Amino acid sequence: QVQLVESGGGLVQPGGSLRLSCVASGLIFRPNVMGWYRQTAGKERELVATVSSSSNTNYLDSVKGRFTISRDNANNTVHLQMNSLKPEDTAVYYCNLRSSMYNAWGQGTQVTVSS
Repeated sequence: QVQLVESGGGLVQPGGSLRLSCVASGLIFRPNVMGWYRQTAGKERELVATVSSSSNTNYLDSVKGRFTISRDNANNTVHLQMNSLKPEDTAVYYCNLRSSMYNAWGQGTQVTVSS
């Protein structure tokens, strides 16, 4: 069983920055993909950014150039550096770990961008 624990959400003004972190524990299979998704009320969860265990990355178009995903394989950790935040980035952000054996989710962390 895999557990994901997120941290780093909060309230920030437009143009500000936040860094989300997620630590995975348990039986971690590789290869895998770690990533961040987000969801707002009444909308489907959407992919924000992913990074594979071989460091291939993928980003939602609207966050390209503003968000950077990175991972530390030794510590089973994934980070999301979010810069130039906009009100439309407000959402609950979920960490995800996907492999051939499972698709695990964190509990979510709230990010609010507002003045």
